Amino acid sequence: MTFAVGGVAAGYWSGFYQPDLVTAGLLVAVAIMAALFPDVDTDSHGQRLYYSMLVAADLLLIIFGQYRWAALLGLFAMFPAVGQHRGWTHTWWAMLVTPLPMLIVPSIFFGLPLRPLTPFYVAAVIGYFSHLALDRKF
Repeated sequence: MTFAVGGVAAGYWSGFYQPDLVTAGLLVAVAIMAALFPDVDTDSHGQRLYYSMLVAADLLLIIFGQYRWAALLGLFAMFPAVGQHRGWTHTWWAMLVTPLPMLIVPSIFFGLPLRPLTPFYVAAVIGYFSHLALDRKF
């Protein structure tokens, strides 16, 4: 979480990227979710937190009629179940590839431009990196 908050704060104070408060909160949430992602294949507090947040997000999407987003979230939430613990989820390339759907899917399915989505990809990579760094995978 320190990397997430620090990244948002550094971007804001440097003037490089100055999101509004809601976007900053979402960026921190994305970074935290990405930091939890590599270990969601084990029975842990992180796994319960990760999937609780996904269920809440999915329910909100359904309540607001965003069924395509809800379906995509449900699909991507299943990815950690594919593979063994400390397998593909604990690699440097997974840190870069796993968050890519946040850029590609909204662009392809909804026609959204990449630029406003890029900070969320970067937040996810930073969060994921923090997990791998703490696991000494770098």
